[in-house]
Amino acid sequence: MITLDNVSKRHGSQILYVDASMAVFRGEKIGLVGPNGAGKSTIFRMIVGQEAPDEGTVSLERGLTVGYFDQNVGEMSGRSVLAETMAGAGEVSELKAELHALEQAMADPERMDEMDALVARYGEVQPRFEELSGYELDARAQEILAGLGFDPEVVEGDVAKLSGGWKMRVALARILLMRPDVLLLDEPTNHLDIESILWLERFLREFPGALVITSHDRELLDRLVTKIVEIDGGELTTYSGNYGFYEKQRDLAAAQHEAHYARQQAMLAKEQAFIDRFAARASHAAQVQSRVKKLEKIDKVDPPRRRKVIEFEFPAPSRSGNDVVRLEGVVKRYGSRTIYDGLEFTVRRLERWCVMGVNGAGKSTLLKLVAEQITPDAGTVTIGASVQLGYFAQHAMELLDPELTVLGEVERAHPRATQGSLRNLLGAFGFSGDDVDKRCRVLSGGEKARLVLAKMLYRPPNFLVLDEPTNHLDLDTKAMLTRALRDFQGTMLFVSHDREFLAKLGNRVLELTPEGVHPYEGGYLEYVEQTQREAPGMR
Repeated sequence: MITLDNVSKRHGSQILYVDASMAVFRGEKIGLVGPNGAGKSTIFRMIVGQEAPDEGTVSLERGLTVGYFDQNVGEMSGRSVLAETMAGAGEVSELKAELHALEQAMADPERMDEMDALVARYGEVQPRFEELSGYELDARAQEILAGLGFDPEVVEGDVAKLSGGWKMRVALARILLMRPDVLLLDEPTNHLDIESILWLERFLREFPGALVITSHDRELLDRLVTKIVEIDGGELTTYSGNYGFYEKQRDLAAAQHEAHYARQQAMLAKEQAFIDRFAARASHAAQVQSRVKKLEKIDKVDPPRRRKVIEFEFPAPSRSGNDVVRLEGVVKRYGSRTIYDGLEFTVRRLERWCVMGVNGAGKSTLLKLVAEQITPDAGTVTIGASVQLGYFAQHAMELLDPELTVLGEVERAHPRATQGSLRNLLGAFGFSGDDVDKRCRVLSGGEKARLVLAKMLYRPPNFLVLDEPTNHLDLDTKAMLTRALRDFQGTMLFVSHDREFLAKLGNRVLELTPEGVHPYEGGYLEYVEQTQREAPGMR
C-alpha cells in the first residue's frame, strides 16, 4: 500500500535518514518508534505529501485514502462539536454536503430546467455515499465523540469554546470517522484520559485498515501493534511483533553486533600486530604482504551504536512523620457543582496512592487541596510533621523564566550544585549537548514538563504530589522516571493515565466516583483484578 524506498532526508544540518526503506501492507498495525527528533513525524508528512524526500521515493497505491492526525489541529469555530467532526470526515462528508445541495436544487422551482442533470448527478453521488455508510455518519460521529469522552451537551455546543486539548480530541474524532484505508496517528493519546485511551485501543484493534502510530503509551503499543519500525541513527529497521518483543529483539541484535565487532577487532589487532612485527624482515615479506591484502579486502563491521540512556540516582529524602496529610470533613464546590462533601482521607508515610476517576470526578482538585493550591469550602487539610511537599502540575511550567537557559533554570533552583551533576540530571531527562543552552521560551510543552520534573527531583521532597507527570515524556525518559520513582524512599499521591506507570508505582488506589470515594488496598493491577475494569469509567 505504502512504500518508502531508499529515502534520504535532512533538516538543515541534521540528517534524519540515509537510504532508509519501509513498507505498509494492507491491514497491518505498525508502531513507529525512535528518540525525540529522530524524524517520526517527518515520515508521516512525506507519506501525505507535506514534505518530499531529498532522495529516494515515497509511493502510495493508486486510489488509497489516508487519514492523518497530528498535533496541529488548526482553527475550529463557527460550528458545533458534532458538525465540526462530521465536516472533516473526508470524502463521505463532502458527499453528504453535495447530496444536501442537490436535494435543495431539485426542490427549487427555478432550477427545473436543470432537473435531468441534477437527477443524474444525484444518481452518481447517492450510491457512493451509501457505500461509505454515509447514512450512519451522524450516529458514528456521536459514538466516536462519546468514546473520546465528550458529554452529550458538549457535542451540541460551540467547538470554539473548547480548550486546546479537547479540540485535539475533535481532530482525532474527524480522522477516525473517515474510515480511510490507512490511519496515520502521531501521538493520539497525549490529551486523552485512561477511559478514552482504552476506548481508542479497542477501536483501533477492530479497525480493518492499515495503521501506523507513534505513541508514548507502551501498553497501547504492546496490545495493539504487530510490527515495529524503529528510526535510529539514520536507519529504518523493521521488527515483527509488539513493543515488548521489539525491545528483546533489538537488545539481542545489539548484543550480537557488539560480539561480532569485538571478534573482528581482536582478529584485526592480531593481524596488524603480525604485520608491525615482521614488516621489516625480508624473510617474512610474502606473509606480511598477504596479510595486508587480506585486511584490505575485509568488510569492516561498524562500531556498535550504543543507545544513550542516562540514569540519575536521586538522593534519599528526609524522613517525614507517619501521617503525611489528613483531610477531614472536606467540602469543595465550584459554583452549584459539589465535588466533595465531607471527604475523609489520610495519606501515611511510604504509601503511594494513585487517584483514579472519570473526567470531572475531582482528581486534580484533590491534588490541589493536598498541595494547598486551593482551600476547602469547609473542613480541614492538615499536613503532617516534617513533611516537605513537591507538587507537579501543568501550570508549574508557566513558572519557568523564559529568558534563562535550561541549565540556568536548574542552577537557579540549586545554586550550590556542581555543574557536572546538573548536566547529568538534565541528560537523564533528555537534555544533552547543546539542549542545555536552549532558552526556556523556545521549549516545547514536553521539554518544559521534563525540566520542571528535573528541578523537583534533584533533591526530592519526601512527599510527591504529581498530576499527570508522564504527559509528553518519550518512552525512554518515562522509563527512566519510573525506575527512579520506584526507588524513591518517600510518599506519593499521583494522577496518571499511563497504565504502566500506574502498575509499577502505586501501592494504593483511590477511586473517585459519583457514589463516593473508594480506597483499594494494593496497586493498580490489584484494583483491576478486584473491580474487573481497567478504569472507573469502564464497565
